[in-house]
Amino acid sequence: MTYKGKTIAVIGMAHTGLAIAEVMADLGAHVRIYDRKDPSELAGEIKTARTFGAEPMAGVDAVDLSGVDLLIPSPGVPLTHPALQQASKRGIETISEIELAFRLSKAPIIAITGTNGKTTTTIITGRMLGAAGVDAYIAGNVAAGDIRMPLALAAHKAGEQSIIVAEISTFQLELIGQFRPRIAMLLNISSDHQDRHGTIEKYAALKARIFANQTADDHAIVNADSPLAAAIIPSLAANVLQFSIKSEPEQGGFVRDGQLILRFDGVDSVLCKNSDIPLMGAHSVENVLAAACAATLCGINADDLRRAILDLTPIDDRLEPVTTINGVLYINNSMCTNVVAVVRSTEAIDRPQIIISGGKMKGAGDDYTAVGEVFSRKAKHLILIGADSGVLRAAATKAGFDAITEAATMDEAVEIAHNLAQPGDAVVLTPGMASFDMFKSFEHRGMAFKQAVRRMEGGRR
Repeated sequence: MTYKGKTIAVIGMAHTGLAIAEVMADLGAHVRIYDRKDPSELAGEIKTARTFGAEPMAGVDAVDLSGVDLLIPSPGVPLTHPALQQASKRGIETISEIELAFRLSKAPIIAITGTNGKTTTTIITGRMLGAAGVDAYIAGNVAAGDIRMPLALAAHKAGEQSIIVAEISTFQLELIGQFRPRIAMLLNISSDHQDRHGTIEKYAALKARIFANQTADDHAIVNADSPLAAAIIPSLAANVLQFSIKSEPEQGGFVRDGQLILRFDGVDSVLCKNSDIPLMGAHSVENVLAAACAATLCGINADDLRRAILDLTPIDDRLEPVTTINGVLYINNSMCTNVVAVVRSTEAIDRPQIIISGGKMKGAGDDYTAVGEVFSRKAKHLILIGADSGVLRAAATKAGFDAITEAATMDEAVEIAHNLAQPGDAVVLTPGMASFDMFKSFEHRGMAFKQAVRRMEGGRR
């Protein structure tokens, strides 16, 4: 489809929406970009949209669909949005950003989804490819420091010799048609985003859509240790590789005697020792195995993979060491927003922990029993913040843990933690919930934690 002269409506004037508008305008389309926020809140975004010839429409609830040829909502826009309903009735095609990217891309796409580990695995895969000289674009839903390129923009820029490595969310998978990644990866499935998807079954079905259009010419990489993910394998048309830290798949990656091993066509290759990975936790081993499987499919050899693994560095907001003050390690884990992430990251830290936790629940049905249990085993003290912190208090109390203090702000929480911590301890921001009750985003929350720690470090109290 040629977009020159077409009228495109984009919903959402944040990072992804602006990227869609930029790409469409560059392709010769007339672009209207909508956002319900007041223009005073979007001054920068409006200016940006105008620089590439889009028509910004801020502070309006209704999307004018007159003359529109294609509607593209940003990932955060729900399917129940009135504009999407009206577009369907009028026969106006509505697609997601990743569907647009697939239609535009000359480069093959490695698409990575899962409840936890998406960003880390996407970045690791991109770094493995880059270390071997591949022109790799790290893109999609990924947000870590200055790594944040929407998939549509990467697809517009990448050439045939490039490879795009893209983090994909369930929100993005809701509106696909032809989207077909050359390599699709499913890291795990556990309860998350119940506020949007309702049930775990619906959520799992959306995750599985990453494989929907693949054929026998494509590859699927699946976590054999995640029951909901592994259950999808029999239905896949693509060539399947599995990764596991509990078993040895016929094709894929696994752990044996403390070493990471890749098995392709019956040949085993040792990558490195578990202890060589400069990232915390068993989940980091899984992420590296998954990334190595994808990179191997792209022709990267074991020696190049090994060098890339040894050069890995922690990623912002994901078990990110901030600093050490008087023998106490401060760790920013702000991206930890669900039950499984709390359990796995808390288990990954081999120090006594003073944990700052809480925020806004993603779904009323979320069960935090396992969080209370891991806190009772691993925490010295729990400091609660946020709107739904009472859920965490109840879970911890049920597990027999009562060393709990509440704080009104991040600064107060960090100060309390600092006063409680002893040399050899870790103070860890592990929210286990969304950030929107107190912060603009999980990045904003992580930055607030780091700034509070830096102020504490400056005072050396």
